[in-house]
Amino acid sequence: MKSLKLVATLDNLSNVLLFVDEQLEAADCGIRTQMSIDVAVEELYVNIARYAYTPEIGEAEILVDIKDDPKACEITFIDSGIPYNPLEKEDPDVNLPADERAIGGLGIFMVKKSMDEMRYEYKDGHNVLTIRKAF
Repeated sequence: MKSLKLVATLDNLSNVLLFVDEQLEAADCGIRTQMSIDVAVEELYVNIARYAYTPEIGEAEILVDIKDDPKACEITFIDSGIPYNPLEKEDPDVNLPADERAIGGLGIFMVKKSMDEMRYEYKDGHNVLTIRKAF
């Protein structure tokens, strides 16, 4: 398992994506799956950077664990910001026209739909959110 700890700012998004992509490429993850994971990572990290510590700034830790049987990637996001379980947020009604939908929630909905698994726990003062994708 590899880990990256950094200040949770939007300026560090490229560092997070580079870190994740290095692990995926080393594990021979296909480009289509890698792109899907990148979209999820960006959504989740940006949410931490924008909302976890508002109006302050805090740290985030990203863990990448490549599993072998079956081949999969688990990425865990850890922050000590405001407790927030995105899995409790009601999914948006994507059948409604965009101008009739409530603002927010579409990004997390996309992550839930594109990943094989998504789980959350609040442990020892930390938000711990893990996504899993087979490849």
